[in-house]
Amino acid sequence: MAEAEDMQTFTSIMDALVRISTSMKNMEKELLCPVCQEMYKQPLVLPCTHNVCQACAREVLGQQGYVGHGGDPSSEPTSPASTPSTRSPRLSRRTLPKPERLDRLLKSGFGTYPGRKRGALHPQAIVFPCPACQGDVELGERGLAGLFRNLTLERVVERYRQSVSVGGSILCQLCKPPPLEATKGCTECRATFCNECFKLFHPWGTQKAQHEPTLPTLSFRPKGLMCPDHKEEVTHYCKTCQRLVCQLCRVRRTHSGHKITPVLSAYQALKDKLSKSLTYILGNQDTVQTQICELEETLRHTEVSGQQAKEEVSQLVRGLGAVLEEKRAALLQAIEECQQERLARLGAQLQEHRSLLDGSGLVGYAQEVLKETDQPCFVQAAKQLHNRIARATEALQMSRPAASSSFRHCQLDVGREMKLLTELNFLRVPEAPVIDTQRTFAYDQIFLCWRLPPHSPPAWHYTIEFRRTDVPAQPGPAHWQRREEVRGTSALLENPDTGSVYVLRVRGCNKAGYGEYSEDVHLHTPPAPVLHFFLDGRWGSSRERLAISKDQRAVRSVPGLPLLLAAERLLTGCHLSVDVVLGDVAVTQGRSYWACAVDPASYLVKVGVGLESKLQESFQGAADVISPRYDPDSGHDSGAEDAAVEALPPFAFLTIGMGKILLGAGAGAGAGLTGRDGPAAGCTVPLPPRLGICLDYEQGRVSFLDAVSFRGLLECPLDCSGPVCPAFCFIGGGAVQLQEPVGTKPERKVTIGGFAKLD
Repeated sequence: MAEAEDMQTFTSIMDALVRISTSMKNMEKELLCPVCQEMYKQPLVLPCTHNVCQACAREVLGQQGYVGHGGDPSSEPTSPASTPSTRSPRLSRRTLPKPERLDRLLKSGFGTYPGRKRGALHPQAIVFPCPACQGDVELGERGLAGLFRNLTLERVVERYRQSVSVGGSILCQLCKPPPLEATKGCTECRATFCNECFKLFHPWGTQKAQHEPTLPTLSFRPKGLMCPDHKEEVTHYCKTCQRLVCQLCRVRRTHSGHKITPVLSAYQALKDKLSKSLTYILGNQDTVQTQICELEETLRHTEVSGQQAKEEVSQLVRGLGAVLEEKRAALLQAIEECQQERLARLGAQLQEHRSLLDGSGLVGYAQEVLKETDQPCFVQAAKQLHNRIARATEALQMSRPAASSSFRHCQLDVGREMKLLTELNFLRVPEAPVIDTQRTFAYDQIFLCWRLPPHSPPAWHYTIEFRRTDVPAQPGPAHWQRREEVRGTSALLENPDTGSVYVLRVRGCNKAGYGEYSEDVHLHTPPAPVLHFFLDGRWGSSRERLAISKDQRAVRSVPGLPLLLAAERLLTGCHLSVDVVLGDVAVTQGRSYWACAVDPASYLVKVGVGLESKLQESFQGAADVISPRYDPDSGHDSGAEDAAVEALPPFAFLTIGMGKILLGAGAGAGAGLTGRDGPAAGCTVPLPPRLGICLDYEQGRVSFLDAVSFRGLLECPLDCSGPVCPAFCFIGGGAVQLQEPVGTKPERKVTIGGFAKLD
């Protein structure tokens, strides 16, 4: 039993050692200098927070052409092992003057000295190419001398060397050969000693006897982190510069107005953050392992996909080569056939011309035929011969080859093909679409319009995603509703929820895959269901001055002779007619919303609602009024009515004129402005592109809104004891256009209810 327990204990100890060894091995790559790929030796912290060996940094600066800027940031004394004159304890009692001390004080800016000219030299800032982040970092005028040594990293490297026994045992640097193993180290002397040498170089009664021995090491560090500018111990941390500073740095102009805290506070805060982050990572090792497995699977899939892509490209290029080879063979065959035909024709012509030579066959035969004396026989033989001689004579006179020797018609113009082959490249996914905010809006439905950037690859189809932002957030990622394979560059989203805020985005897709999403666009839906109606101009005053469009969704009031006469008698009083047009639908229940656009050049237009019976009673006859400021709604748009009247008004209008909306003096109290930041009563506000009217029949309230931003402009009470219909009044010239329902546009419809949720 005891042997089994011992074996189990031994196994657990070995497993722990293996884990520690594996952990240390994995940590080794964090301790390698990016320049020499060896463990850090006196590492310096660059402004980009990366580390590099001091010797490597000097070498890099030397390669960049900087000479004399590789000063030692620590400015530490040399060790007795490297200075033969200090091997005697008596010689070590003498303190040699340090010229760099005087030079440091003079350069720190304390006054001037003989021979120094204030502001005479302005050395340029030194740029160091960081080998870790591949970026150029500025070291300032002092170069490496202005950097801190990373003492913590040095300690980690030293502990790592001791744990894995890198480099074997440390030997005494002062012993005569052969040296003994070192047992002590001295930070002040920067050397390692055996027991005898330590006593020899630290005699009793001398200043060196007060040196504290440390463990033997090959890398000596100062006891504390010193300011590279003033060689004082750092005591504070500048959050603005993100740099450790000393007491002298605090009072210098460089850190004037900066947020400086004690090192202890910065240490505690940073340690807490690092501890929390490390605790979170260690507490989610299962998640890390899962992500590692996913990344490994992605890595394998990338290798397979890359190989498949290579094979596909090779196959396509081979296919192009095969097509080119077939085309080459066909073109060469055509040239060969043309060449043989021409050679045959030219050969026949050559033989014919050779027959015309003296003594040749045709000429000799003709000469022999001419010797024939028998006339009938001569005529019989000379007839065919004469035809041949005539053709030869004609050819001789023409003197033109039977075929051309040029093959210019067989030349190829491959400029376009060469350009296509030169531009042959991989397919690119479509770029992020740009949503057209001028044409995208929400009314009875949501109309979304977008376009691709000018130089974007084409998209075969698009994916639309949207969600409501005014619902309580669910834990986890946002749930998007999605519609796939939308053709064209616009779409309709039907049946949106009223009084909601939707966020929408679009991305394109082609053979190369899906592109990036467009920027999110937020749309407010109307606060109530949209009321569809047309303009009814069959009754009212001065119908001859109202021009209603054929679709009955726009009306224009054309001022006539009465307005001109009014302009003549403006100072003595005048009579103007009010032109009224109503909607053909009356509201008797629920909540309704509609929108319209008023021409900014309109003289005076009133947009609102009223009881149908009261409107007919007030405007059925030709009622003339005595001012352009006549108010047919008893002042409910301007608050001019007596506040003591308790009866609800039968009308509620918003007054618009010359591109402004008039909010009367009583609008704030009697009309009830909506919104904390609403406009003040008794003022004018700019006319928005579209006005929205929201009627709550049960509550007896009418709200006037900016139909673009849905910002409240005015809220009025209304008598809803009977049917209420929209009304528009004109004094002088003006025009109103009702907003058309989105559903009437011949665009692609996208039903919200059919969207699938995307996690």
